Amino acid sequence: MTSGRWEEPRDETVSVYLLRHAQTDWNRDHRLQGHADRPLTHEASGELAAYSVPATLTGLPVHVSPLRRTRQTALALNLEIDAVAPALKEMDWGRWEGRRLADLRAELGDALAANEARGWDFRPDGGESPREVSVRLQSWCQRLAVTGQSAIAVTHKGVIRAAFARAWQWNMLGRPPARLDWGCLHELRVCRDGSIHPGQLNIALVAR
Repeated sequence: MTSGRWEEPRDETVSVYLLRHAQTDWNRDHRLQGHADRPLTHEASGELAAYSVPATLTGLPVHVSPLRRTRQTALALNLEIDAVAPALKEMDWGRWEGRRLADLRAELGDALAANEARGWDFRPDGGESPREVSVRLQSWCQRLAVTGQSAIAVTHKGVIRAAFARAWQWNMLGRPPARLDWGCLHELRVCRDGSIHPGQLNIALVAR
């Protein structure tokens, strides 16, 4: 993993550094989590307390999703939370929350395979698609760009995947253009017109 360095954004762009929350019991058990408000495990909180964001990113405003696992992650990293942003909330898995994807594939068979083959427009039963997640995140990012203020956003895997799918113009079928380490920060460059572009990926947390 590499360390990141924050540079003052150019006039037309700001940087949003996305960080996934640490592990919950449902992550550990491979359950679809979505809007379910699961806390971090004690082990994850303890491990995270030994780390911080790189010094080059300290002082940036910190935004979290409304779900407590993101707030707990920020606090464990000794980050002061500036705002709670609904746009950072995890993808809604609807009636599949709490289920294991492997079990759903066995149960739903070809119907789920056809749904997954929609990629960008895959939709859980009663939930939302990655495309819809990216739209709400992009709108939030554009509001930041208009202010000219870069930020750290503690959010969720589904949100980060959807953001970079849009940034890469990837349809979410096959392998993504780059590998994201889920324990690292990932930079999005956001223009005032709302367009988003990949920045530096896999920016490692540092030991305190």
